[in-house]
Amino acid sequence: MFVLRAPDACCFSVIDYNTIQPCVHKQLLTNTAASDRVCVCERLKTMAAAVDGVVPTLAIRSSVAVELWSSAGAKQPYEHKPNLPREETKSSRSICFSPDGRYFAYSNGAEVKVLHVPISNTGGVDCWPVQCTLPRPKAFYLKFSPRGNYLCTWEHYAITKDRPEGAANLLVYEIASGNEVFAIVQKNQTDWQPSWSSDESIFALVVGGEALFYDLANGPTEGFASASRKIGGSRGGMLSLGPGNSPPFLAFYTPGAKGAPSMCKLYKYPALGQNQTVACKSFFQADRVEMLWNKRGSGLLLLTSTEVDKSGASYYGNQAVHFMATKGDTCSVPLSKEGPVHCVKWSPKANEFVVVYGFMPSKAALYNLKCDVIFDFGEGPRNCAYFNPFGNLIVLAGFGNLPGAVEVWDVSKKERIANIKCADTTHFEWHPNGEWFVTATTAPRLRISNGFKVYHYSGALLHETLWPQGQELLGIEWQQYADNTFAEPKITKAKHEGIKSSQPEASKKAYTPPHLRLLKEGKNPEKYLPQPTVPGLPAAAPGVGKSKKRNTNSSKAKGNNNINNKREAGDATPSDAAAAAVAPIEGLDQQQQQEVATGSAVTVGESPRRPPQQKQRPLPRQHQQYQQQQQQQQHQHQQHEQQNSVELGTPRHHHANGNVPQNNNANNNNNSDKDRKIRSVAKKLSGIKKLKSRQSQGETLELNQLNKIKMEARYLEELKALKLSV
Repeated sequence: MFVLRAPDACCFSVIDYNTIQPCVHKQLLTNTAASDRVCVCERLKTMAAAVDGVVPTLAIRSSVAVELWSSAGAKQPYEHKPNLPREETKSSRSICFSPDGRYFAYSNGAEVKVLHVPISNTGGVDCWPVQCTLPRPKAFYLKFSPRGNYLCTWEHYAITKDRPEGAANLLVYEIASGNEVFAIVQKNQTDWQPSWSSDESIFALVVGGEALFYDLANGPTEGFASASRKIGGSRGGMLSLGPGNSPPFLAFYTPGAKGAPSMCKLYKYPALGQNQTVACKSFFQADRVEMLWNKRGSGLLLLTSTEVDKSGASYYGNQAVHFMATKGDTCSVPLSKEGPVHCVKWSPKANEFVVVYGFMPSKAALYNLKCDVIFDFGEGPRNCAYFNPFGNLIVLAGFGNLPGAVEVWDVSKKERIANIKCADTTHFEWHPNGEWFVTATTAPRLRISNGFKVYHYSGALLHETLWPQGQELLGIEWQQYADNTFAEPKITKAKHEGIKSSQPEASKKAYTPPHLRLLKEGKNPEKYLPQPTVPGLPAAAPGVGKSKKRNTNSSKAKGNNNINNKREAGDATPSDAAAAAVAPIEGLDQQQQQEVATGSAVTVGESPRRPPQQKQRPLPRQHQQYQQQQQQQQHQHQQHEQQNSVELGTPRHHHANGNVPQNNNANNNNNSDKDRKIRSVAKKLSGIKKLKSRQSQGETLELNQLNKIKMEARYLEELKALKLSV
C-alpha cells in the first residue's frame, strides 16, 4: 500500500489494492481540532493493517466499576489488562462507543468522561487520553452522533425550588472542545433520542408534537441558535431522518384523533410543505409506531402497535408492519399467522428484511423490497432476530420468557448452520468481524448468574466469564470500528474449536414416575411399597397412593378454628364423639377424669359456655343455608353408618339418655377406623369402575391406570375381609 499527495485532496488511498481513489473526508475534518485532524483514510488503513491480529475490546459496566477487557487472540480469555482504563464507581448509568470507534464515553455519577480510543491496544493507559469531561452527574443516557463529533446526554426531568419551570435535560456537547452547544427540555424518556443526518449537517427532534430542524452547515454555534424549519403536529408525533442521502429523506408520524386514521408522511428535506410529500401511509389501530430505515435510506418499515386488543384475542395488543419506499410505493407486509409481531430487522445489505411474528411457536420469514416472502424459516420458540454486520448470517433466538434457543442461519444458502441454547440471555450483540457474537445475563433484568459468553457462528463457545457473587453485570458493548474495516467472512459448515461451559446443562430426559423407573430397571415395585394395614392381605399395587388423612391439628386463626371444629363435629360419627368425650387427659387424677367425663368440669384453656338465657345475634342467610346443608349431610352420614352397622352384624346399643357406655369405647374406635377403611376401599373400586368404562369406550389408558384395574380383585378381597372382621 502506498500514498500519493494531490493538490485538491488530502491524500490518495489504495482501495482493494487495485483502485486508487481520493479521500472524500475533508468535511469531516473541519469540525475537529487541529491537533486531531488525522486523515480518515490514514486511520482506516492503519486499522485495517492491524485488524488481523487485534481483537476488539469489550466495554463492561458493573456494580463496582467501568472497565475495558480484551483478549490476546481468538482462543484466549477476555480479561482486564493493565494497559486498559478502569475506574471504580457504583453509580455508572451508561457506556457508549462512537459509531466509528474513535471515542468511548461513560458516566461515573459525578461527570461524563470521553476517552480517545487508540488505534491499537499495545500501549499503556496513557494511550487512552481523556478527550473531554462533561459536568453531567445525573446523565442517564449517552448517544454519539453518526460521525462521533457530538455527544447527546439525557437525564430525568426534575423541578426544583430554584427553578420551578424545570431545567433542560437534553443536552448536546461538541467533543472537540467539550462545550455545550444545545440544551432543551425533553420529558419523553422512550423517544428522547434526536435525529441526525449521516453527514451531521441536520439535527432534528420532536418537542410537544412539533418537529424542529437545525441546520449545522455553518457550524454548531450558528446552527443551534434557532430552528431553521418546523413541522406542526399533535402530541405523540414522531420524527426520523433517513441515513445515506444528503439531503436526507425524513418520516413524520402523526397519531389519529376523533376517529381519523394515523398517518406517516415521507419528505425530502428541505421540502416540508403539505403538498410536497414523497409518500403517505395511513392506518388505524396504532397507539405507537416504531420507524426502521434500511442502511441506504431508501426504505422504511413501520411497526404499529396498540396497547390493548379490543377483541380480546391477544394480551399484547395488535401489531402490524407497513413498508414505505422513497420512490413513493407503500404497502402492508403480509403475515400468514395470527398473533403479535415480535421483531422486525433490516439486513445490512438494505435489500431484504426479516419479521418474527405469530403466537408461539412463532414464524420467521425473509422479505424483499416488494414485500414478497423470499424464505420461510418455519416455526419455533423465538422472538428476536439479529443480522451480523455483513448481512450474510442471521440469528433467530427466543429470549426473555423463552428458554433461550439460538439458531444461526446462512442467509445466502438459506440453511441452518448451528443450533445452541443460551438460557437467561438479556443482551445479544454481533462482533464487528461478523463471525463472533456475545450473549450476556445482566441486571436489573436478572440479578443472579450474571456473566457473558462469546460464541463462534458455528456454535462453538470461545469464552465464558461468570460474575462474582455479590456483584452485578449492568451492561456490555463491543468496541466499534469504521465501515469496511473488516472483510466479509466466508461462511462454512466447519465446526470451530471451542471450550466446554462450566455451567451444568439441564437434563433433557422426560420425567419418569418411580414405579415405572423400577420396572425399566427390572425390579419389582411391590418390594418397595408399605405393608398392608389388614394382616393377611397382599401389598398395594404400584402407583396407587395412600388415602389422604384429615388434619385436625392444623394451627389456624381463632375464627377459622371455630368453623373447622363445627365441621369436624358435624362429620364425626357418634362413636367418635363418645370416644373423644371419654378420652383420658394426661396430668389429671382419677376424680378429675371422672368430672371431665360427666361434664361437671371445664377443660383447661377452654372458656365456659354462655348461659342459655342470653340472646344470640341473628345469623346471615348464607350462614343459615350452610347450617342446613351441614345438618342434612350429618343426617345422611348417620343413616349410612347405621346401614354399615347392620351389614356388619354389630348394631350399636344406646342407653335411654343417649349416652354410650364407657366400656364400649374401644369397640367404637375400632368400628370408626374400620368404616374409614371401608370407605377408602369403596372409593378405589369406584375409580376402577370409571376407568373400565373409559377403557370400554376405546380410550387408551396410562400404565398406572391399567395397574389400578388389575388390583380390582385384591380390593374386593380386602373389602370382604373388612366387613367380616370383628
